[in-house]
Amino acid sequence: MKDLNCDSVITEQVASLNMSFDRRQQIKIIEQIIQSGKVGQETLLNFLVNRCIIQKDNIEFLDGLIFEFLYSYAIDDIKKKLNSYFPFGLINLQSSLQLNYQPLQDLLMNRDFQKADSLTQSYLCLLTNSDKKYNRDWLYFTDISSLPCEDLYVLDELWRIYSRDKFGFSIQRKIWLSTDCNWEKFWLLIGWNKNGIPLRYPNEFIWSIDAPDGHLPLFNQLRGVQVIAALFNHNVWSDDESV
Repeated sequence: MKDLNCDSVITEQVASLNMSFDRRQQIKIIEQIIQSGKVGQETLLNFLVNRCIIQKDNIEFLDGLIFEFLYSYAIDDIKKKLNSYFPFGLINLQSSLQLNYQPLQDLLMNRDFQKADSLTQSYLCLLTNSDKKYNRDWLYFTDISSLPCEDLYVLDELWRIYSRDKFGFSIQRKIWLSTDCNWEKFWLLIGWNKNGIPLRYPNEFIWSIDAPDGHLPLFNQLRGVQVIAALFNHNVWSDDESV
């Protein structure tokens, strides 16, 4: 009877995840289920598989959160099952230019945000061909319009899903719009300025999940705002009804 009651509680907890839209509350519930042991972890895994594989729902914050906790804290048996269902991670990686985004997904899954940031900048240069065409490893504002929507969306989705919806270009854009496009307020909110002075790369930036929302990935505002402004006005965001 005790086991049945325990299973019932876990089932109710997992079901409640769909009804809760508060990030902190969802994290608390998932932590409790993870700590309950194998039965709870397997129930979480089945919940994730049902959403992402059987129903083929769009990957959302909740899916990334469940994957993160199972990937980091589940017992070995559950981790093996997780890897069998999601051998390459949660995100379906498609590139219009056949770029391989798996290394970025691996870095983000393992919370190596500094290397992930550097690799993201490399991908952007590859996508605009600026590395070969102009022999440079940074973007000019006129390069941004040539970024394929499909690839920019994938890069942003990877950052969002593996950061609890804290990081990513679309997250930065929402914060920017919330300031009425005021750059000084924006820099302050995402933590790129301290006392009005831009942070020095890389040591002054925060390379962890504890960074402010929108802190990553980076863009070099020392070259002005034209590049990041062009990114925030890219066509990929035109259908985003949430902003």
